[in-house]
Amino acid sequence: MSFSLLPKLIVPALTDLTPELLRRRGVKLLMLDFDNTIVPYTTNTPTQEMEQWLRRMHSSDILLCVVSNSKRDRVKVFCKQYDIPCVTHAKKPFSKGIRECLSRFSVKPADCALVGDQIFTDTLGANCAGVQSILVTAIDNHNVWLKLRHVAEMPFIWLARGRRYAPNNK
Repeated sequence: MSFSLLPKLIVPALTDLTPELLRRRGVKLLMLDFDNTIVPYTTNTPTQEMEQWLRRMHSSDILLCVVSNSKRDRVKVFCKQYDIPCVTHAKKPFSKGIRECLSRFSVKPADCALVGDQIFTDTLGANCAGVQSILVTAIDNHNVWLKLRHVAEMPFIWLARGRRYAPNNK
């Protein structure tokens, strides 16, 4: 598809995405990055707000699937606990995990979105696979490498500034 580092939509947090907003964008399947999108790298316990968001999404008609580059069992354990299908070892920005998810749900790329906190993996992977890319602010850039990565992403975030979604406009 297209090589682009610009997200199609920028939202402050995963919990700002509503089923109504996703439906308006034609999304039937929402692929979720795990680390720093759902929970920080340092814990497997979501906030109360995240748990409420997961329950709301489960009661909607939007399908969820975690698509993570992680090779750790913590992703599978979390997904089992919250009844979310998952694809691990996704190799984003390559399309392996994204294609696996699309195939599992028999959904066209145009009917999907991938939400994550990283431009160089999540946004690029989604755009290259023809899936809508949604960028969220990382939950916790707790080390110098994550902070440096964020600095490197700033020019692309600035270029896509017109694609920001203000949650108070839900």
